[in-house]
Amino acid sequence: MLKQFYLLLILLLLSLSAIYGQISNGKTLDSIKRSKHSSNKFFTIKKTILPVTLIGIGVLINNTHFEKKFQIDLRNKVGNTYEFKIDNYVQFMPIAEMYVADAFKIKAKNHWFDQTKYLFISNFISASITHSLKRITNKTRPNGSLHSFPSGHTTFAFTNATVLYNEFKDTSPFLAYSGYAFAATTATFRMLNNKHWMSDVLVGAGIGIVVTQLVYYFKPLKNFNPFKKTKGVAIAPFIDNKHFGVFTQITF
Repeated sequence: MLKQFYLLLILLLLSLSAIYGQISNGKTLDSIKRSKHSSNKFFTIKKTILPVTLIGIGVLINNTHFEKKFQIDLRNKVGNTYEFKIDNYVQFMPIAEMYVADAFKIKAKNHWFDQTKYLFISNFISASITHSLKRITNKTRPNGSLHSFPSGHTTFAFTNATVLYNEFKDTSPFLAYSGYAFAATTATFRMLNNKHWMSDVLVGAGIGIVVTQLVYYFKPLKNFNPFKKTKGVAIAPFIDNKHFGVFTQITF
């Protein structure tokens, strides 16, 4: 059962790469002139099909016998006392990757302030949706505690991974896709640690991806960047179990 589970995750990542690879094919997109209507239609179909599918599957298996049996089998494989809290840390890795890449001057889609702006907006919206659903559904976790559906850790991880993807998909594909490996690891260990059901992590992943893609499509506060012309800016992320942020040094 555990091998089948990891195979499922690998297939999910491959599907993600295939779908997003089509989106990021700049030559194809630049070679075809589209009207505003067709451009909107292209965005809706291509960029939302995966997260909507994840959310749909999560809703369908929510509270089903299949989901409960899967979690029982999973815990039996690893042991009912198993706990490895790596999921509390790897959820932050896409953020760290982005700012480290900025520090090493790897070309990104946006200025570091705009990256931070879209990261904050995406996480604010996705977290608001996730925590609202937690209160509404009041689903019991596998370990007996409340507020299981959807997974907040998974939503956060996939939101961060999708920000990283959008920033570096055209200049550093390996870096861009690497965030999803950390996000999938977060989702996996939420289940292995008996914190969440499969439906929780699928819906959390879907919310994180679709919200971030919409933020990058509409670009709220697009022209707001007081640091656009500021030189001598140094940034570095800091991460621990309860906090994350960025140290910034500006030389005027």
